[in-house]
Amino acid sequence: MIEPHAPAPPGTTPPRGGRARLPVRPATGRFLVLACVFVCAACGLVYELQLVALASYLIGDSVTQASVVLSVMVFAMGIGSLVAKRLRPLAAAGFGAIEAVLALVGGCSALALYAVFAWTGDWGGMWGNGPRCLLVAFSLTIGLLIGAEVPLLMELIQRIRRQDAGGAVADLFAADYVGALVGGLAFPFLLLPLLGQLTAALITGAVNAVAGGALVLGLFRGDLTRRARWLLVIANVTVLGVLASAAVLVDDFERAARHAVYGRDVRVALQTELQEVVITGGTHGRPLDLFLDGRLRVSGRDERRYHEALVHPAMSGEHSRVLILGGGDGLAAREVLRHPDVHRVDVVEADAAVVRLARRDPPLSELNGHAYDDPRVHVMTGDAFRWLRAAPPATYDVVLSDLPDPGITASTKLYSQEFYGLARRALTPHGRLAVHAGPVSSRPRVFWTVDTTLRAAGLRTAPYRVTGRDSGFAPGPDRSAGPTAAPHDWGFILAGRGQRPPLRLGAGEGTPRLVTLTREGLVADARAAEGTRVGGLGASTLVHPRY
Repeated sequence: MIEPHAPAPPGTTPPRGGRARLPVRPATGRFLVLACVFVCAACGLVYELQLVALASYLIGDSVTQASVVLSVMVFAMGIGSLVAKRLRPLAAAGFGAIEAVLALVGGCSALALYAVFAWTGDWGGMWGNGPRCLLVAFSLTIGLLIGAEVPLLMELIQRIRRQDAGGAVADLFAADYVGALVGGLAFPFLLLPLLGQLTAALITGAVNAVAGGALVLGLFRGDLTRRARWLLVIANVTVLGVLASAAVLVDDFERAARHAVYGRDVRVALQTELQEVVITGGTHGRPLDLFLDGRLRVSGRDERRYHEALVHPAMSGEHSRVLILGGGDGLAAREVLRHPDVHRVDVVEADAAVVRLARRDPPLSELNGHAYDDPRVHVMTGDAFRWLRAAPPATYDVVLSDLPDPGITASTKLYSQEFYGLARRALTPHGRLAVHAGPVSSRPRVFWTVDTTLRAAGLRTAPYRVTGRDSGFAPGPDRSAGPTAAPHDWGFILAGRGQRPPLRLGAGEGTPRLVTLTREGLVADARAAEGTRVGGLGASTLVHPRY
């Protein structure tokens, strides 16, 4: 049994090494400290993950954003631990203050990032103004505060009952790592799907404030002066009030921010299991725009030129069975169905909600010509890579890859040598594969890497491009140019299993009349694309992505 100790003089903190004055037994006190460590660790990891997730959505390139957030945060944690050594004589008060600040900063970080994204329109460099700079600032601040927790918690747990340093570290880190596991699993499987990023961050901040405040004000209140106790109470109540107010107003904030990003013509906005889907326009003569995770994927101003260029060069030849990878909006299927001798069209789309919108949203279904009402069209929901692995060989005369740009990290595997090898296996001996490969003029290295990768998979290629007639289609894989920017052209690659497929648009009875393309223009644009060729590029693979 631990001997009682003399109380510290009123208004002072017991000297380091002295026993804390606890309202509970030491064993219970240790348990409560470790429980607080568990909760704070879970909250800290949620802050990290929500910064990575939101930055990937707002800025793009999730690998880069994750690297920036985690590296800056880990560095800052080390600095925070060093700085916190000076606070060890005031461990209880210092820990309480740090948790209140961490709850406020971490809880409001997602709101602040989204606000800058929505209202400033600043897409400067990594160290410039805008979301990237704010991302680094939040990562640094949160890392400093998380790092400062460990020395103070070590001091508090030792003040309850002295033990060897190795044992104390083992107990503390065990609670910390288990809490991090729970936070890491709760974010993608519970918080994000049920609450969304903004509300999840606010609730996490509130939990953090309650845990830190309850530990200090409940267990270690004897170590605090009367003034310190009141200051901590006021600080925590203020933080909880700010977070609660923000949670109540978060829906209004999100609507206002969405209007700032997309304009006031937002007609559909929903968060699916995979992405945010927003549709603007499509009524009263306004062109329809479809955004997926903030990136413009379809523009009614110029979508026909894109989809005619993707589909019809590949349809020159046998095309009774067609596979569309992506293209859940139904626009590529609309162009395929213009060929009356098509017998079957299989669409593999990762997000079932996009297909439902394409079926049920009147302006979008009108734009796609009600393609999903055609009995020849069959929809499969799932990952295109996984689906191709199970597809029977030599099944399709035409495969159309209508996927996001290769520079988007989530789609990199769908532009890999392995993926194109699976697509090649699914083609008939004289089949053709058409790939959307991103803009040529602004990102030639990416475009020609796709070409190199297709050739490495055993396909013969015919690269081509078409120029856009206005600035309204599919911005690239990052948001560096702003939400309304668009490339000057769209690059495509036509590939075949045997000889190099010719670039032509078909002729004769039954060939649809195209609105935007001619064979002469297609050949001229292919010559122009060839002039941008970048040599010496390697193929992109699953283990060595090059985009």
